[in-house]
Amino acid sequence: MIHRPAVTEHPAFFTKYINCVPSDDLLQELEHNGKQTIATLKDVSEEQANFRYAPDKWSLKEVIGHMVDTERIMSYRALRIARGDVTPLPGFDENAYVSHSDSSERTLANLLNDFSIVRQATINLLEPLSNAAWSRVGVASNNEITVRALGFVIAGHELHHRNVIVERYIGALG
Repeated sequence: MIHRPAVTEHPAFFTKYINCVPSDDLLQELEHNGKQTIATLKDVSEEQANFRYAPDKWSLKEVIGHMVDTERIMSYRALRIARGDVTPLPGFDENAYVSHSDSSERTLANLLNDFSIVRQATINLLEPLSNAAWSRVGVASNNEITVRALGFVIAGHELHHRNVIVERYIGALG
C-alpha cells in the first residue's frame, strides 16, 4: 500500500486535493474512483454536457477535458521523477489548455473513454513502482514534490472535480 504523503512532500496548494482521497490505498482509490466518475456521468445527455453553471465557467465537457489533461501532466511528472530525472518541470496554464482543447466539440462518450484510457495508463505506470521510486523528489512548477504526492494529487484532483460536477452541474440540471 502506498501511504499518504507527508506535508513536506508537496507544495501546500496540493493539500486540498490530497485531503480529498479517503484512504491510503492509492491504487485502489484510482481504480474505484475512475469507475465511479464514469458512472456518475454515464446518463448525462450531450445537451447537459454543454451546460455551464455560470457564464464565465467551463462547460461540463471542458471540466472532463481538464481532468484528463491534468492527469496526463501529473502522470508525466510522476514518470520523469520516478525515473530519476532531475530536470525541473514547467507549470501549465489550465485555462489556456481548456480554451485550446476543443472539449466542447467532442462527444461526452469520447471524453469519458479518454478519461478511462488515461486512468488505466496512470494505474499501469504507478502500480509497479518500487518504494524508492515513490519517494523520489523532483521539481515541478518551481516546487519540490514526490512521486507519492503526485499520485495522490491525481486521485484527489479527480474527486475534487467530481464533487464540483455533482454539486454545480448535475445538481443544477436536476
